[in-house]
Amino acid sequence: MKEKNLPPDYQHSSLEELTEKANSIIESLEKEKNLINSADSYQELLKLNNFIEKKFQKNLKSISETTNNKIKKIIKKNEKRSY
Repeated sequence: MKEKNLPPDYQHSSLEELTEKANSIIESLEKEKNLINSADSYQELLKLNNFIEKKFQKNLKSISETTNNKIKKIIKKNEKRSY
């Protein structure tokens, strides 16, 4: 499932907005009686879920890197003070 198959507005949406979209798709799928009609929505939900997961992982990596850099700075400051 390629990210380019998703609507362009998903690329610039926040995780919260994407989650809301996924929830609305789930609600519509739950209300749908005819499973044949829901196949496209289900495929979109799978793609959206994959995109949300990738975006979450990118955000997590960014937060981890920022935190590690801050920790390294604090450690360097403490080493300088101890001398």
